Amino acid sequence: MVTLPVQIPILRRRRIYRRRSMFRNVRYYRLDNPWPESEETLSEALQNAAFEPCGPLTERSSGWVPVYPDTGDLLARRLSGADLIKLRSQSRLLPPTVVNEELESRIEDYSRRMDEAPSGRDKKRMKAEVRDELMPKALLKSDKIFGFVDLKEKLIGIDSAQNAASERFLRRLRAAFGDLNIQPLQFRQPVAELLTKIFLGDAPGQFAVGRECRMQDARDPGSIVRWTDFDLTDRSIRDHVAHGMRLTHLGIEYDNVMSCVLDENGVITKLRFIGMDDDSEDHNDPLARLDAEFVMVTGTLRMLVADLKKLLGGYA
Repeated sequence: MVTLPVQIPILRRRRIYRRRSMFRNVRYYRLDNPWPESEETLSEALQNAAFEPCGPLTERSSGWVPVYPDTGDLLARRLSGADLIKLRSQSRLLPPTVVNEELESRIEDYSRRMDEAPSGRDKKRMKAEVRDELMPKALLKSDKIFGFVDLKEKLIGIDSAQNAASERFLRRLRAAFGDLNIQPLQFRQPVAELLTKIFLGDAPGQFAVGRECRMQDARDPGSIVRWTDFDLTDRSIRDHVAHGMRLTHLGIEYDNVMSCVLDENGVITKLRFIGMDDDSEDHNDPLARLDAEFVMVTGTLRMLVADLKKLLGGYA
């Protein structure tokens, strides 16, 4: 009797890929200027401040780059009423301690040779020489910041939790277009009032409280309390508001689609979208996947801002 080999099927475990969203934070600004009518004309304007790598003596360089590797030389991508743009920055890492150590060595050598300490002018000259000699050898660090422009609302959204990075983004935008009238987005009523309503369960149904918040004592600004990954419906936490603490940051869930932390200035951080981590293997076209993500992100944020505008009395 001949025994035939039996083929045992191999059960392949489906892998779930977790990837970082292109936007984790959003700082909003209002734009009060005409905007290019197509992504081609926008790209041409951004070429005025396109990215150039740091030269040997350049400490920092910032400029616009193509948003995706597969979009050629275009520096913008227009989808569903929004323009996606990307700023790249490059800087040389030259720690002051390295400069000061070499400078100290040269000052000692000067004092030994000249039998006197160098003057203030000589020290300044030597420090400049040290920086010029060490700068080409310094390590390069790069970072990228995504941003978008909502064409209907004339709003600029920047993926940055830090004000300094947002200001750098706006400076390069002005470098490309000239003078632009750009102001932080503000509403007629304080965002903090809406945070309190969401926290206490008094906001419209599309807003739900998340699992983190930050409070500040109204009488003592230095007194700050934080809760992270906590049930914020707990009575002991809610009592802090009744006893004079005010919300400055609140984790929220919006319309069962998005979660984030919203602060009293309207800045969005820790932005996540439900189901975004569940990439199917059918999405093997990176450009199509990124386009779909951008449309979803900007569409949901557009609805959020529209609700904030309605609930807070419009833009200031």
